[in-house]
Amino acid sequence: MRYSAPMICCVLLLVGGLASAQQQQPFRVPEGITLKSDMVFAKVGDRELHMDIAYQTEAPQAPRPCVVYIHGGAWCAGTYHAPAQLCNLARQGYIAASIEYRLTQEAIFPAQIHDCKGALRFLRAHAAEYGLNPDKIGVWGGSAGGHLVALIGTSGGVKELEGEVGGNLDQSSAVQCVVDFFGPSDMTTVVSDRGRQLMPINGLGPEEALVGGKIEEHLEVAKAASPVTYVDRTDPPFLICHGDQDNVVPLVQSVKLDKALRDAGVETTMVIVKGAGHGFDEQCDPPFSQILLQVGDFLARALKR
Repeated sequence: MRYSAPMICCVLLLVGGLASAQQQQPFRVPEGITLKSDMVFAKVGDRELHMDIAYQTEAPQAPRPCVVYIHGGAWCAGTYHAPAQLCNLARQGYIAASIEYRLTQEAIFPAQIHDCKGALRFLRAHAAEYGLNPDKIGVWGGSAGGHLVALIGTSGGVKELEGEVGGNLDQSSAVQCVVDFFGPSDMTTVVSDRGRQLMPINGLGPEEALVGGKIEEHLEVAKAASPVTYVDRTDPPFLICHGDQDNVVPLVQSVKLDKALRDAGVETTMVIVKGAGHGFDEQCDPPFSQILLQVGDFLARALKR
């Protein structure tokens, strides 16, 4: 795997490690953009869950579509602070939010998806406050964040994954599009597809830590955590991007999700990035800049039309 500077920056962004890099060079919010940080959207016991949100300061003539970013980090690391990405989305006319969820050191699945859906309900409940169009919300994430956005996209209406985090239960957690960068889609096979375990923590790999133990001993939880489990024709459009040299989340995971969506009649676009591992750079095919342009076009078609 190549570790060029652009790729490292991309991986930092996608797995949620951007904040540590930005601490060395403080981020300056662009003129005309409002960035609110560390807003509490829910409490679980005494534990507060936060989000950052960015939008154009000038009051909109019409409610704006929203893009919610969900960070990666193997469900055990990463940060929801991504001010550069949020402000770039805000400059394109979106309400942009990045959300915190409980990591596996705190709670196992389904806590993570409950937190994400609680954040979506919060945004809809406060749509008027931010000039947000509640009927135009998309989600974007990479790696573990890719898994969570894909699960949000396929599990609409699944009561067991809805939870009650943050309340606002009169609001929907459905989304209108999904951008999934190299997220696992079938938790029952991801370890066997990869052929090895990753970063054991207390004897468990990241997928095992998510479901609470060895996959073969927790198959029902692993199945419940798998986006492919819930695919049906009512799912929103997907854009899936995955490197053909990824040895962290095997490409077959995204191929499997893309096929399930197609078989169900869901609009899906699969971009296999040649030469890319678990992250993208300008030497990939297509290069990272072109991938971002494709993401921009996809979001505009899904949320601005």
